[in-house]
Amino acid sequence: MKQPISQQVIQDILDQHDIADISKATIRQSVAVGAALEKIAGEPFVHLEIGVPGIEACPIGIDAQKEALDRGVASVYPVISGLPELKQNASQFVKAFIDIDVPAQCIVPTVGSMQGSFNLILECSQLQPGKDTILYICPGFPAHGRQPDVLGIKNVIFDIYEYRAGRLREKLEEFMSKGNIAAILYSNPNNPAWICLTEEELQIIGECANKYDVIVLEDMAYLCMDFRKDMSRPFEPPFQPTVARYTDNYVITLSASKIFSYAGERIAVAVISDKLYHREYPELRRRYGIGGFGDNYILTYLYVASSGTSHSAQYALAAMFKAAVEGRYNFVGELREYGRRSERSRDIFEKHGFHLVYDKDMDQTIGDGFFYTVGYGNLDNNSLMVRLMRCGINAIALNTTGSGQSGIRVCVSRLLTDEDFQALDERLQLFVELDKE
Repeated sequence: MKQPISQQVIQDILDQHDIADISKATIRQSVAVGAALEKIAGEPFVHLEIGVPGIEACPIGIDAQKEALDRGVASVYPVISGLPELKQNASQFVKAFIDIDVPAQCIVPTVGSMQGSFNLILECSQLQPGKDTILYICPGFPAHGRQPDVLGIKNVIFDIYEYRAGRLREKLEEFMSKGNIAAILYSNPNNPAWICLTEEELQIIGECANKYDVIVLEDMAYLCMDFRKDMSRPFEPPFQPTVARYTDNYVITLSASKIFSYAGERIAVAVISDKLYHREYPELRRRYGIGGFGDNYILTYLYVASSGTSHSAQYALAAMFKAAVEGRYNFVGELREYGRRSERSRDIFEKHGFHLVYDKDMDQTIGDGFFYTVGYGNLDNNSLMVRLMRCGINAIALNTTGSGQSGIRVCVSRLLTDEDFQALDERLQLFVELDKE
């Protein structure tokens, strides 16, 4: 791209898509705007906005799914609680890489983690009278924040930027002491900041969950992707950190989308603690005639949402879990490619005067992984986004993730070739030159 796109063209496209402020646009809206601008520019944009896997899908899963289809499972409804071998292999996988014991019964397949969290949010909001609000530790995956809005469920957020370590307890107490918090949701490693909660912080969350009887919904979409530690060896430390060491009030969501680059088949599991799975809630029994948390999740919420999860995809995930547990497939080794892309692209951003927004994990520099966050000088989110789009770069603004900071989320998955990094370098140089206008 030799010349930036005019501001008027940007505004015209935003008007066509009914977007008043691009910094408030959803990921899918940003994708649509980028596609429209690409046609006008006559060349592809640098896409940093959407977290599609940038690695080929695990072939072990593909083979297992093909075999299942050849056996005719496409014509048979799946058991809604999950394929027995998937549940058993998932239990072993959780032990191998997280080092927690969860019975196979308590692991349930869902149509991606999105469906898993959607129904968990709904169930948690109906467990106990007065506990009707979901608390989000932000920044976070924007769609997670939209789910309670779609469901009509109350939600509150706070940006963890200034509330690490001991200050996290103070902030959680501030919210939870009101007695209305039903569940708390966060991702670890974090989307988009890539911060990783410490053992101290996870213990704080667990202790607060115990004290106020709150369910912790822990999104592990990026399991074992804190590449500062080698978590690639099954059944050997270090393991993926988790709140499950400090409370029984938890559900972990594990998705095949990034772990195995299997996003297209929409397959994940909800890992429910044994104690929570079997816990009886009078309000659930009054509403649905079933009192147990786990039984309700399966037979009420998941049943009416989708009547099960793709039969053949369950065979795929079962095979991938098994291969990882047996050491036949090093998924962490495959995913390290994202760390390399992150380091290379961060250097390019910093070369052109950008700064990391979420730059530290306590006293450690943030790790290299699937996402990171950058800002530029004192530019606000809308100005930054428009300016980047003028130069052929598409991203999402941090305010859409619940962050109170100015900047963008950078996803490295679509930076595939040397030419992609060269294009990023050239577009950012064009961005800097706009200062002269």
